Amino acid sequence: MAQESPKNSAAEIPVTSNGQLEDTHEHSFNRDLKRSLPVGLGLAETKITYHSFDSTKEGVVEAGPFQGSSASSKSSVISPSSAAASRLAGQGCDLITPAGDKAQQKSGPVVLADEVKNPAMEKLELVRKWSLNTYKCTRQIISEKLGRGSRTVDLELEAQIDILRDNKKKYENILKLAQTLSTQLFQMVHTQRQLGDAFADLSLKSLELHEEFGYNADTQKLLAKNGETLLGAINFFIASVNTLVNKTIEDTLLTVKQYESARVEYDAYRTDLEELNLGPRDANTLPKIEQSQQLFQVHKEKYDKMRNDVSIKLKFLEENKVKVLHNQLVLFHNAIAAYFAGNQKQLEQTLKQFHIKLKTPGADAPSWLEEQ
Repeated sequence: MAQESPKNSAAEIPVTSNGQLEDTHEHSFNRDLKRSLPVGLGLAETKITYHSFDSTKEGVVEAGPFQGSSASSKSSVISPSSAAASRLAGQGCDLITPAGDKAQQKSGPVVLADEVKNPAMEKLELVRKWSLNTYKCTRQIISEKLGRGSRTVDLELEAQIDILRDNKKKYENILKLAQTLSTQLFQMVHTQRQLGDAFADLSLKSLELHEEFGYNADTQKLLAKNGETLLGAINFFIASVNTLVNKTIEDTLLTVKQYESARVEYDAYRTDLEELNLGPRDANTLPKIEQSQQLFQVHKEKYDKMRNDVSIKLKFLEENKVKVLHNQLVLFHNAIAAYFAGNQKQLEQTLKQFHIKLKTPGADAPSWLEEQ
């Protein structure tokens, strides 16, 4: 049986109503409750709220810390016994246990710190920001075209971009002419092959002109074979230049377009910041100036990054262009020269040098068994 704790000023706590002491049944109940609590109970954070069902009196009992001899009793928290709890319930009291006693706590409503964001509101905010940014950029472009707005210009970089665009047009023209030459050469080779077959047929049927038709048939077949070799070299040249123009240069120009868009945004927010700085500074304009300064800094960093990316891509493009065009121009020259000189051996050697493999005529066509 738990011993009665020594008297303490914090242990003898009367229940009051409007400042009057009560020695009635409620006061004797508090003494019984004090005896029923075990020794060493930490009541530093314990509160007992008393609700009387047969009267309008109610009070709050606050118990001070228990001065025990054991060091461990100061850090332990013990819940009241079930008997005491049942007596409290019978008297209409609500027992609030310490925060450490999770067994006596009842789960309450859960309050989330962060509210759930509405997807519709997020989309609306994105549309609002996009509309504002588009308006600023459009106003900046119109101002530049009308000569009213200023623009940021990197003279060295702009000159390199202009040269790249001009070279792209010239390379596209060379590519178009090479494709035309390939088409015409293909038609000529096809005609020569047909003409050689016609001479060979007449050589068999005209005995008096057998040798003459045979010489012409061999010549046309040889020209057709050399033409196919030259055609393979020209098509390889076309494929390499097409990759350079429509992939490598186009990828660099795409980065240039992104750089120009970043430049327009940078100038648009720079103009806004300059206009706000020229105006009055008061409590209403200072937050706007600060916000405009932050947006200007963000777009300035984006502009600097894109300018650096364009410079790097232009440098790599120039190195790649020189290397590719050097090899392809040597191939084109040697193949054309060997073909028109009639040097079949040199023509074949040129294709081997650049690792070009010719397709065998009719290799892609299905056999007669596959057609059945």
